[in-house]
Amino acid sequence: MEQGLENLRNEVFRRNPGESEFHQAVTEVFEALGPVVNRHPEYVESGILRRMCEPERQIIFRVPWVDDNGSVQINRGFRVEFNSALGPYKGGLRFHPSVYLGIIKFLGFEQIFKNALTGMPIGGGKGGSDFNPAGRSDAEIMRFCQSFMTELYRHIGEYTDVPAGDIGVGSREIGYLFGQYKRITNRFESGVLTGKGMSWGGSLVRPEATGYGAVMFADQMLRTQGQSMDGQTVIVSGSGNVALNAIAKSQQLGATAITASDSSGYVVDEAGIDLDLLREIKEVQRGRIAEYAEQRGGNARFVADGSVWDVPGTVALPSATQNELDDKAAQILIKNGLVAVAEGANMPSTQKATELFIEAGVLFGPGKAANAGGVATSALEMQQNASRDTWSFEYTHDKLEQIMTDLHDRCLETADRYGAPGNYVVGANIAGFVKVADAMLAQGVI
Repeated sequence: MEQGLENLRNEVFRRNPGESEFHQAVTEVFEALGPVVNRHPEYVESGILRRMCEPERQIIFRVPWVDDNGSVQINRGFRVEFNSALGPYKGGLRFHPSVYLGIIKFLGFEQIFKNALTGMPIGGGKGGSDFNPAGRSDAEIMRFCQSFMTELYRHIGEYTDVPAGDIGVGSREIGYLFGQYKRITNRFESGVLTGKGMSWGGSLVRPEATGYGAVMFADQMLRTQGQSMDGQTVIVSGSGNVALNAIAKSQQLGATAITASDSSGYVVDEAGIDLDLLREIKEVQRGRIAEYAEQRGGNARFVADGSVWDVPGTVALPSATQNELDDKAAQILIKNGLVAVAEGANMPSTQKATELFIEAGVLFGPGKAANAGGVATSALEMQQNASRDTWSFEYTHDKLEQIMTDLHDRCLETADRYGAPGNYVVGANIAGFVKVADAMLAQGVI
């Protein structure tokens, strides 16, 4: 890392103590920026980098709500509005007990560059709460969402900040949040949230977009080597929305996805995951992954210990959560003949794992590029809301595919231009950074 960048990174660490995920995200970006700051020292001299690491606004608030037993519960809510140089803040809400300010800041910082890479006019932000929806009734989740929005509504708007879903926030939660926003503001402002239901302003392809986009990106990477997803053996982690749709798109393109996981363990199905069965268990029954092996029978098996990354495959799609794939797992995957990784989750590979993949010549699509399909389709949903229009599945899917193809090519071309051919981490970070930095320079000291 360049000395000037290292000094600035250390300053960021000092000003944001204890936020390890945010530190990791900043380090990954800074390690890629050496070539660009050497050619364009004005990015450092103007303070752009320092400003980009400081959120424009950080909102923390109390969320009181009443559970089904009549007891008052308290959670903490967050919204970090990181950068609006390209457009309104855009990024999801995460409801999970692990949420604290450092995770929201890491996600928001990543979102700046991810959103820039899509080519859409959206800035970067993120939010959420340490509320855990698991095991809660629909009524409890509704009361929590209503309380959360009672504070959040004053900070968002279709031209200001447009939240969406993330871990723990699906169509049910978005519905409750939107209903409360409408109730408080007396406006049907459909563009204020994305991930909405189709009957009230949502977009076709949005539920599939993150998982589909990651597989599209993997396919584009493989095509640079004369291969494709057709015939690949795919290792997928997670069993939420991203993982399920990554499995679906892999199968559509001729690959065999053989794994899925949750916090209790993972399943291996060498014949290929039965997606209908897995959806029934995870989305309808809200069951555990072990139930898949029980109901599937045959050679499908559940493994309670170990790691899903122990399973041999040629393409890995980490689609669960941050830092789920470490250097030990990377070494096993490489030994087992891995060809490509496309990150469906946000920063699921540790920094050391990423380095090992790149050193081994494994095609590596970082999350800010590979999983940008979700926020890209959210921006398409905003377009439809603004024009009071609804697009067909095929039309929206084609737009997503074009966005992911262009994004892949932009990363590859940028990496080549800055002396790191084939390095998608360098290409993604520099391409996203330059777009945002140039906008900030044009707008003055912001």
